[in-house]
Amino acid sequence: MFAFLSANLANIVVIAVILLVVVLAVRSLVRDKKAGKSSCGCNCASCGACGGCATAKKS
Repeated sequence: MFAFLSANLANIVVIAVILLVVVLAVRSLVRDKKAGKSSCGCNCASCGACGGCATAKKS
């Protein structure tokens, strides 16, 4: 077991860092969604999916 860990320590650290970045990004997206913030900026004039925008649905 220790031989495996010592042989793959660099890979384990890199994977842990990548996993941490992904978790923090998802957490940020969830918090923004709950706060009602939009990632697109709600500029529906230049948006290809303007029908799916929350502000477009309100008006």
